Amino acid sequence: MTREFEDRASIVTGGGSGIGEACALHLAEAGSRVVVADMNLDAARRVVDMIAAKGGHGSAFRIDVSDPGAVKAMVDYTVDSYGRLDCAVNNAGIGGPLKPLADYEIDEWKHVLDVDLNSVFYCMKYEIQAMLKTGGGSIVNMSSILGTNGFANAPAYVASKHALVGMTKNAGIEYSAQGIRVNAVGPGFIKTPLIENSLDAAMQDFLVGKHPIGRLGRPEEVAALVLFLLSDKASFITGSYHLVDGAYSAQ
Repeated sequence: MTREFEDRASIVTGGGSGIGEACALHLAEAGSRVVVADMNLDAARRVVDMIAAKGGHGSAFRIDVSDPGAVKAMVDYTVDSYGRLDCAVNNAGIGGPLKPLADYEIDEWKHVLDVDLNSVFYCMKYEIQAMLKTGGGSIVNMSSILGTNGFANAPAYVASKHALVGMTKNAGIEYSAQGIRVNAVGPGFIKTPLIENSLDAAMQDFLVGKHPIGRLGRPEEVAALVLFLLSDKASFITGSYHLVDGAYSAQ
């Protein structure tokens, strides 16, 4: 991998496992200094240790992304540590309970929207402010195939991911002339610890069957797309939504 992110600083939320971990490792390998932000500080530190073992530079930050004050502190920490913020991957999220819309408790609905949607607003608000001070940057928001498709019994998650795509488009319009690009990625079902630990074999097989490619995705396949969108190679790409889903959405 080329060192095209040399001298840049990045944030990856939800960076302690799965897709976030893969994004953090790819960014560090490409030369970026990376703040690995996660609710689980031990998980974030594990990823930072992996980065250091490969000669990269990173630091761990414990974050509850649903808390706007904590998000601001994360961005401030990045700028204080590295002098700037160039790239951000807003990846942290939860699935929420699986139940029909009318059975959702109000608090359950609010919690999923707080973590999966409001947090991305908080992140972009403070990330963009920091990027404007140094002439620009690039942001990737982690949506989902469910940013354009429905999925029974996941109303809050689907609503959040749809709204995230719209918010990404708006930010892309608003800040493109100021040197900040904002895009969203829509992964299919990816073989992460969350999938492996929370779903039984039958459900995992069901999800495999939803992907014409015949398997679940791998975190590094999503990270490769994220890295491209963050890079200067994608300099004319902003305000858009990009699938990495094994043809799930083509059906």
